[in-house]
Amino acid sequence: MFAKRFSISLINMMALLMLFSTAQQSSAKPNTMNRDEIQDRYKWNLNDIFADWDAWQATYDELEEGMKKLDNFKGTLHQGPERILEWYKLDDELSQMAYKVYYYPSLKFDEDQRENEFNAKRQQVGILFSKWGTATAWFTPELLAIPWETMKDWLDSTPELADYRFTIEDTYRQQEHVLDEDGERLLSYSSQLSGAPNDAYGMLSTADITFPTITLSNGEETQITYGTYYSILSTNRNREDRQAAYKAFYETFNKNINTYAALYNGVCQKDWFKAQARNYPSTLEAKLFGNDIPPEVVETLIDVVKNGSAPLEKYYSLRKKVLGLDEIDLYDGSIPLVDLDIRYDYDEAVEHVTRSVEPLGKEYQKRVKHAFESRWLDVYENEGKRSGAYSAGVYGVHPYMLLNYNDTMNEMFTVAHEMGHTMHTVLSHETQPFINSSYTIFVAEVASTLNEALLLDYMLENTKDPKERILLLEHHISGIVGTFYTQVMFADFELQAHRMVENGQPITADALNKIYYDLLTMYYGDVATLDDLYKITWSRIGHFFRSPYYVYQYATCYASSAKLYNDIKTGKKKDRQAALDRYITLLRSGGNDYPMNQLKKAGVDLGQRETVQAVVDQMAVLVDKLEAEINKL
Repeated sequence: MFAKRFSISLINMMALLMLFSTAQQSSAKPNTMNRDEIQDRYKWNLNDIFADWDAWQATYDELEEGMKKLDNFKGTLHQGPERILEWYKLDDELSQMAYKVYYYPSLKFDEDQRENEFNAKRQQVGILFSKWGTATAWFTPELLAIPWETMKDWLDSTPELADYRFTIEDTYRQQEHVLDEDGERLLSYSSQLSGAPNDAYGMLSTADITFPTITLSNGEETQITYGTYYSILSTNRNREDRQAAYKAFYETFNKNINTYAALYNGVCQKDWFKAQARNYPSTLEAKLFGNDIPPEVVETLIDVVKNGSAPLEKYYSLRKKVLGLDEIDLYDGSIPLVDLDIRYDYDEAVEHVTRSVEPLGKEYQKRVKHAFESRWLDVYENEGKRSGAYSAGVYGVHPYMLLNYNDTMNEMFTVAHEMGHTMHTVLSHETQPFINSSYTIFVAEVASTLNEALLLDYMLENTKDPKERILLLEHHISGIVGTFYTQVMFADFELQAHRMVENGQPITADALNKIYYDLLTMYYGDVATLDDLYKITWSRIGHFFRSPYYVYQYATCYASSAKLYNDIKTGKKKDRQAALDRYITLLRSGGNDYPMNQLKKAGVDLGQRETVQAVVDQMAVLVDKLEAEINKL
């Protein structure tokens, strides 16, 4: 099914609606707080969705009953535009219920992923959506049986269909990839099965994972978790401790590397099955066609970045020199270059983020303040809580933000990042009709990374400490490394692995390890001494299993936000205001057009190599600035 209907695409939309900065999920953490110990003002208020489980169940039952009404439309779409309008209005009504019915148990589950009851209810909703997809498999084939000229006349003569025009036109554009009713029904049966590799990966890497305890150089024993691993790499200045944490973390995944490979093979096989079933020549084209994105965009992105690794190598060479290391590995890539234990408590971070968005206008800033004050966020790590961060847009309520805040600079920027997503969702939901309210993944990371750039500017303007300035520049560079270089390398890995499946080649742990290690060598050259265990990094990247062909969009969005940021911050006042207006219009546009068109209207053309190359050039300039600041010290 290709119509932009929530009922069919909900599970796939989770990758968009739950935009997370850290892909992995967490298991229970013995060194973290019990949830009851956290003040309510630091916990989200899910009562805004439902007052209790009884209210949830009542809406679930109403949704299940309402789904039956959709079958009454079968065989009647040819009757005229009024009938089609009735269908879309009913589908909108049910889909808005579906948002709430899905997210209430899902967000509850993320509070504590040890709660099987919440997970069961979440799966219960998924089963209902699968039935929904099967019961409505007839819709798109029947709609497309109406000749386009007839449909065009109906759209032109029925103003009430204006909200649905883009969706209907897009359905006809994709007509060659829509099967007949029997084919669509058969594919719908695979929806639950298709999610099995992802579900199994989630259990293996979260619920059933057991990390070891290591002894640090100071004699302290600490159990490795997702949170402690990243904390040690970014705060512990003892290289042996970082190395020990790295080995403990990666060896935990390596113990099950063949299982991870089998699961990833399942993901790739699923993608290839769906691509072939819908007559696409490749999995990449199958993933991009829906948003009308040329495959050349991804291929050019990979080519430009792969050939633009010189600034990355220079940065690691600088790190090696400043840290006084004989050799540098990737677990040395997060430790600050200067020894400054600077912390930002959550309330301080809120103040910084709120002030930093002033260039986006008073109304935008007011909305940010309201979000912080209204319990939309779940701030601190607690036992069993999902790790990482995301913003989930619950239509008809408001977005919810999950954090695991730990007072570090990185987490402060994560707050800014996720607030960008939240404001994008708020503006989109309040401006667009429901059917166009969800923006695509392709533009999703623009608002988040632009907010990070604004926070960096604000912090640099308001600090006199030279060491803090170095840390801020280093953070920005690390952002380019993580959001741009690393994500493109991930995209390259995905593309190579999927092409192996398309060419009938076996997917094994050894094959995946080789692809990944070869890419590391290509990006870091002779500068970094790459530990052999890094070859299994692919096994811990949740995006590979959860949302294939997602990660390249971090890089395209980063390039887009860099261009928009430059337009908003530089030039004449009149030009800056015009650029800001175009940007806010982009945030308000939701999914009312193809993303490449939306970005062009905002002033960004990702079809040009220069747009991508500009980030490589920016990286080179920033590394030079960082080197100059260090030399001053």
